[in-house]
Amino acid sequence: MTSLIGLGNYVQLEKLGEGTYATVYKGRSRTTSEIVALKEIHLDAEEGTPSTAIREISLMKELKHVNIVRLHDVIHTESKLVLIFEYCEQDLKRYMDTHGDRGALPLNTVKNFTYQLLSGISFCHANRVLHRDLKPQNLLINRRGELKIGDFGLARAFGVPVNTFSNEVVTLWYRAPDVLLGSRTYSTSIDIWSVGCIFAEMITGYPLFRGRDNNDQLVQIMKIVGTPSDATLQQIKINSPEIQLKQPLSKHPKQPLHSIVPKAPRDAINLLEHLLQFEPNRRYDAQEALNHPYFTSAPIQAPAIPPSVSSSTASLALPPRVAARASQASAAVQAQQVAAQQQAAAAQAQAQAHVQAQQAQAQAQLAAQQQQQYNMMLAQQRQQQQQQQGYYADPNIQAQAAAQMQLAQAQAQAQAQAQAQAQAQAQAHAQAQASMDPNQQGYYMNPNDGRY
Repeated sequence: MTSLIGLGNYVQLEKLGEGTYATVYKGRSRTTSEIVALKEIHLDAEEGTPSTAIREISLMKELKHVNIVRLHDVIHTESKLVLIFEYCEQDLKRYMDTHGDRGALPLNTVKNFTYQLLSGISFCHANRVLHRDLKPQNLLINRRGELKIGDFGLARAFGVPVNTFSNEVVTLWYRAPDVLLGSRTYSTSIDIWSVGCIFAEMITGYPLFRGRDNNDQLVQIMKIVGTPSDATLQQIKINSPEIQLKQPLSKHPKQPLHSIVPKAPRDAINLLEHLLQFEPNRRYDAQEALNHPYFTSAPIQAPAIPPSVSSSTASLALPPRVAARASQASAAVQAQQVAAQQQAAAAQAQAQAHVQAQQAQAQAQLAAQQQQQYNMMLAQQRQQQQQQQGYYADPNIQAQAAAQMQLAQAQAQAQAQAQAQAQAQAQAHAQAQASMDPNQQGYYMNPNDGRY
């Protein structure tokens, strides 16, 4: 089913997903036929537009980057708010599940996606925006292998001095340890920790830290990166004085990351160490990470996109039945457009034939009138000659008058024949135009060419 209600220039197609606050549909632009994603947010009559939607719109209008999903348009009605985004076939989580080896991606694909992720988050930070909810489900992959950061519902602008933010941010498994401790004065380092978690997950195929709650998540982190020293904790408290430890942290030794992520090359392990620092100030920023030898020592290869992704416009994230319905809907729209063009061409040909027939009829009537006038002129001439014969008997005068009369008759007959021939040609041309197939109207009228 398609819907045009309240969407202006966009046609709503099938549902792609549904969350707590919004439903996402696949859609199509009626003006450009471009496939888009429609994020529909239902509005509460009492509460109005959610703050997350207002924040997402205001930030994404300013963030235009190849690795950030593009916000095309916003449609606001009394009952709903619809955000029009560029369409991506699936998210990173679905991509890993579908094309990974038990979730683990090829190393060249990991490097490419990590570089794109850091490029996008570097642009966000350069424009003083924190995403605060980076996870595989919020990273979108299109069929060209482009990774795009999406879902800016928890994003916030930051400035100097550092603002105080909520610590109820970021999905638990990708939440930085300083936020788990209660920090509310975090900055860009919160996103860098999430990038490190996603980086490791693409290599191994599973999340690096899988806690059940805040406390267990902190323990899972310390079991790998180690319990911070007292000096490190003291520095964290100085930077975030709101942190209050009710009890000492459990002691855990640091584990070598190459034993946790054995498939990762040495440069990848070194970069991962700098992204997953317990103390926020010691983590790389996005630009430092992009300049790491892991990316600069060799060219970054294109991601290993399977043939089924790169050669087809079908959605990788959609089940086969849904994808088939989308293809049928697209084919139906194209067939309607072709039929409309053919009908318009046929109507135009009929109109031209009608005009030409009217012109031929008018020419025939004019020729008949001229012939009638000519006959009247001949009759008058004969009458005058008969009258003159009574007064003039000169044979020379009579011969000259007869010659002039014969010449006038010959000219009149030639003119009548030419007009009759033109009339016949016009009628034949009009009949040929009216009977011509709309699909044979010529190169410039072929609707399949799309050119005029």
